[in-house]
Amino acid sequence: MIRRAGKALPGLAILAAASLVATVLVAAACRGPLFAAEPAAAAVAGIGAADWPWWRGPTHDGHAAAGQQVPLSWSDEENVLWTAAVPGRGSSSPTVVGDRVYLTTCDEPTGSQSVLAFDRHTGHEAWRKEVHARGAMRKNERSTGASGSVASDGRRLFAAFPTADAVYVTALGSDGEQVWQVRLCDYAIHQGYGASPLVHGDTVIVIADHKGGGVVAALDRATGATVWRKPRPPMPNYSSPVVLRVQGREQLVLTGCDLVVSLDPASGETLWERPGATTECVTTPVTDGTRVFTSGGYPRNHLSAVRGDGSAVDWQSGDRVYVPSLLVHEGHLYAVLDAGVAACFEAATGVEKWKHRLGGNFSASPVLLGDTIFATAENGVTHLFRARPDSFEAIGANQLGDEAFATPTICGGRIYLRVAVGRGAERREKLVCVGRP
Repeated sequence: MIRRAGKALPGLAILAAASLVATVLVAAACRGPLFAAEPAAAAVAGIGAADWPWWRGPTHDGHAAAGQQVPLSWSDEENVLWTAAVPGRGSSSPTVVGDRVYLTTCDEPTGSQSVLAFDRHTGHEAWRKEVHARGAMRKNERSTGASGSVASDGRRLFAAFPTADAVYVTALGSDGEQVWQVRLCDYAIHQGYGASPLVHGDTVIVIADHKGGGVVAALDRATGATVWRKPRPPMPNYSSPVVLRVQGREQLVLTGCDLVVSLDPASGETLWERPGATTECVTTPVTDGTRVFTSGGYPRNHLSAVRGDGSAVDWQSGDRVYVPSLLVHEGHLYAVLDAGVAACFEAATGVEKWKHRLGGNFSASPVLLGDTIFATAENGVTHLFRARPDSFEAIGANQLGDEAFATPTICGGRIYLRVAVGRGAERREKLVCVGRP
């Protein structure tokens, strides 16, 4: 049931098996004036309009830059411009800046963790930097030692790895040479670590939530010096930090640990916090400019809309949007639930508009380009459907590889997918660039 202002509204409850790496897409926007996110990337020198510089893209919300013409169908033989072998294993998404595509990866037998750079135009490996020679941590069979995506400010790359009972943040130059490295905090592994660094202003913001009591901190991008640092509740949680413009001001929004928290991204000062999340979340919050939308899946399923000043929870439901992230589009939320059900909700009220079973399980957050949603399932099938509230409208489905856990990246008229072929000892990852020949 959906609850709003003390009364129940009809909603369809979907029971779904959760996977810690599953990823959900929800798109939302406000009633009345249309909220349009401004690309945070535009404020960072060295980031171009055709780049995807960090987790969830230029606007931090899964929206690809409008106007791109990308293929709507592809396969191993169709519309593939290049394919590159990816050593090791990871579920981080491709980061694309300038002439390079960046990934994190982990060699599980040795526990080493690395950042990889590929030529954007050819797929040739440009360099490989081992950041940690051993010590990678994970527990859940679907998590990896390289689940967080690289963030870039155009000059430096930032990666956060869980290794040797701690989380380390490392800055590399565009040539792969280490600029600085900071031990963020101790880390008690529960399932895995999946938070991605966030570039904001002159800082990179990083978080590590865990049962021993974690931290969120802003580090100077050039030196790694601590700008501010705050303790976090002693609970396991996996969500990435994000800066959203809500109710007329920039807010650093954190979800999980049973709270939705808003901080001043410049100082770390708490602006507001309130119950409105479950304990363990993996999703990255989104906004329609008025509300913050969060979701989680342990110890209960929870999807909620929290007023952007923390004054109220406008609505909440028991839909299972555990690990995946949400999207906002023209007054509606679009989701792919963990168990493969696409859904649309009215953003202001939470009223369900439609649900449609896609099939399969999902670990990648869908991406929105124009009014088309790209949602990649764990079996390597990317489903395309319209972001329209009146009814579900399928566009097509494309198979690539045997497994896919990473979110697609869409920029510069191309789609970059990290997939795997084979199973068990024969499993191999690859990076595939899809585009028009």
